Amino acid sequence: MVDISAYKYVMNIIVQTTSFDATSGLLIAGGKSYPCVLGRGGVTLEKTEGDGATPVGTFAIRHVYYRADKGDVPATGVASTPVTQDMGWCDDPSHADYNQLVTLPHAGCRDEKMYRTQDDVYDIIAVLSYNDDPVVPGRGSAIFMHVARPELTPTAGCVALKKEDLLAVLEECDADSYISILPPPDAA
Repeated sequence: MVDISAYKYVMNIIVQTTSFDATSGLLIAGGKSYPCVLGRGGVTLEKTEGDGATPVGTFAIRHVYYRADKGDVPATGVASTPVTQDMGWCDDPSHADYNQLVTLPHAGCRDEKMYRTQDDVYDIIAVLSYNDDPVVPGRGSAIFMHVARPELTPTAGCVALKKEDLLAVLEECDADSYISILPPPDAA
């Protein structure tokens, strides 16, 4: 008999767009499925900065950030850090810190604030390993799994889920987990 306790379970998350709407999909993780929203530009193999598309590919879950003032530390095996008001993400392809976490204010860099007050979408952020090793200027930045807007509107390129669904998915994840974003079913 083989002792399977020595084998590590790796969570593989699959995201598949629906055939009728390239901005919505189904995220499958841990034997369960969750509705999700994707980029307003659908999914693409040729991601570029500002195209609003979600990149196709398989990505590690690098880190989880969360708003400590809006909830507990997410139960996950992925390293987690509270979001602070001085955190940003550089989305300026001409800057040396492109597609990286930065401390605000960050001179000469167009960035996205991680501590959002206008909505709750960044209350929980799982950073995906898209375009980070190596970083290629202009290939896209700030690709996350995060909380969806209540009306489930498309993202700027991320994968978004209802907060309770995102928490359930992250609970199944650890440092070896990854997410595979698939091309549309009708893609050639």
